Amino acid sequence: MNEIIKAIAQEQIRSDLPEVLVGDTVQVFIKIKEGNRERVQMFEGIVISKKNGKQIGATFTVRRVAFGVGTEKTFPYNSPSIEKIKIVRHGQVRRAKLYYLRERIGKAARIKEKI
Repeated sequence: MNEIIKAIAQEQIRSDLPEVLVGDTVQVFIKIKEGNRERVQMFEGIVISKKNGKQIGATFTVRRVAFGVGTEKTFPYNSPSIEKIKIVRHGQVRRAKLYYLRERIGKAARIKEKI
C-alpha cells in the first residue's frame, strides 16, 4: 500500500521548475481562473522560507513590498497552477528563514547578490 502512494506522489513531482533557494528574487507566474477565463499573473519577490525540500508537499514563501505594504504568498512547489518560475537574482544569505525582513523596510531589507 505504501509503495502505491509513493509511486503516485512521485508522478506528481514537477521537474520542469528551477531549484528555488532562500534569498533568491523570483518571478512566479500563476494561472488565475476568473469565471470562464484563465489568465497568468506574475508575483515577484524574495524567497524568505522553504519547507519540505523536494517532497510532494514542498512549499516556498515569497515576500514583496508594494506601495509600502508587505505581502507574502506561500506557493506549493508542485502545484499545477504555477506556470513557470523565473529566477531574477540569487541572494547571498546566512539564514534558512529570512523572517527578519518583515521588520525591515527600504535599504535595510536589501540582500547581497551572490557572485
